[in-house]
Parts: sequence; structure tokens; C-alpha cells
Amino acid sequence: MKRSTDYLPDILLTALAPMAWGTTYVVATEFLPPGHPLLVASLRSLPIGILLTLAFRKLPRGIWWWRILVLGGLNIGVFQALLFVAAYRLPGGVAATAGAIQPLLVVLFSWLILSEKPSQLSIKAAIAGFIGVGLLVLSPGARLDGIGIMAAIAGAVSMGLGTVLVKRWQRPVSLLVFTAWQLVVGGALLLPIALMVEGPFTHLSTTNIQGLIYLGVIGTGLAYLLWFRGIDRLKATAVSYLGLMSPVVATLIGFVWLNQTFTPTQLMGILIVFTSVLLGQQINASRRLSKLPQRRESQYLPE
Repeated sequence: MKRSTDYLPDILLTALAPMAWGTTYVVATEFLPPGHPLLVASLRSLPIGILLTLAFRKLPRGIWWWRILVLGGLNIGVFQALLFVAAYRLPGGVAATAGAIQPLLVVLFSWLILSEKPSQLSIKAAIAGFIGVGLLVLSPGARLDGIGIMAAIAGAVSMGLGTVLVKRWQRPVSLLVFTAWQLVVGGALLLPIALMVEGPFTHLSTTNIQGLIYLGVIGTGLAYLLWFRGIDRLKATAVSYLGLMSPVVATLIGFVWLNQTFTPTQLMGILIVFTSVLLGQQINASRRLSKLPQRRESQYLPE
């Protein structure tokens, strides 16, 4: 059985993914043209996915065609669409708080799909993380919108289920190719919807292009690569706790950008979130990783 310290490099690398996602809000509002959230979501995934797929020249085979359609839809396409619906209909704090239910959902999905029965402590840690995010980002006068709340929760369900299925199915190819496939599928699902609902960009400045490149390469390509790598090496529930770092980073950047200070309630929220994340890693490192069937990459790779 591994000690918790044995997982530290994997935990730190995986945590970089939600930290990168936490920069999305300020990049979108400060560097990208307004009014095209779905198109931005598509273009941050599709180009980098196509480039990687062309570079490695590997396509799914057999059952992996429909599995990649499911994973790309859940982890990227459906998740991004619901995320932006929630962002447009809710204050950022409400959307982030609703999305913070994801660790609890992953605990449930891991029990149902991976047969990993959760401990009471893991459930309490997930609930604590949800409360911590609420204290951090939820303002007293926050506006609640039913559709926005449902979209935020549905987005958390989509990403949570996708995370567990990635663990369950076990990738048949290299991490880069596996990530590229999902980026292509997710971006391709969003593109026609975005063009019908929002239309194309009418103008792109140099700043806009730089923002899109950052979101595509760092905020999407590299971030998802590290996220899927973490799912490979850690328990799905352990990875989900790290997702709580996204609203923390988003809040920190907002305060630094606006030169504001934290209230005692927000500081308490940060402390609770970090405690939940650390406790989640300790709980999951104390158990054996799930013994799933060994993948055979040669079965799916082109000759």
C-alpha cells in the first residue's frame, strides 16, 4: 500500500488543471470578444485537438468510437455548454458553489460504477468542500435562477460522470492521443450549436487571438492532459477534490486584479476548501487503487 507522500507529485501536477481552469473567467472577460461563450468553448478545444490528432495519426477503433463520443461529450462538450449557461444566468459565486457539488457526485458515481464504497469521512470532506466554496464566493445578495442552478448542477454531473468513466474504461492509447480525441469530439459537438446561436466572430484583435491561444494551449490542452493523467494515477474521487481549486484560483485572481481584500468569511472558506482537498487526498491515498483490467494498447493502435 502506498503512502500519501508517494502520490504528492501526481497530486500537484493534477491540481494544475483546475488552477488553469480558474484563470478562464478573467481571460474571457478581459481578452476575448463578448457574446460568444459557446464559440469560445468550441475554439478552445477543437483546434488543439485536431492538431494533436493529425500529429499522432491515430484514430479510435472498435468500441472506442462510441466511448470517445461519450467521454468527449461529458468532459468537454456538454460540460462546457452547461457551464456557460450557468455563467450567463447566475452570478459567478452561485455557479461556482453549485458546481462544487462535483466531488460528492464523483464519490457516488465511483461507488456505483467502480464499486468503491465511500467512507463517511470522504462524504464529509466533499460536503465540507462544497460549504467552503460557498463561503468563499457566494455573496449575501446573490441572485438565484432556476435554469442556471440546474445547468450548473447538470454540468457537475456531466464532468463527474466523465471523470469516473475515464477511470473505468482505461485509455487504450497514449495520454496525448486520448486527450486529443476528447478535445475534437467536445469542440465539434459545440461548434454547430455555437454558430447557430451566436454566429461567427465579426472581429478578432491581437489581444483576442492571444486569449484564444492561451485558453486553447494552456487552459484546455495542457489542463485536460494533466487532468486525465491524474485520473490514470489517482483515484477518481481524489482527483475530484482537486477540482475545488478552480473557484479558489478564480477568486484569488479576481482580488489581485481588482486590488481588493478578503473578508474573514472568505478566508474561512479558503481554509475549509484546502482542508477538504488535503483530507480527500489523504483518504484516498490510504486505500489501494482500484484493480481494473490491464489495458492492452496494441489492440487499438494502428499497425
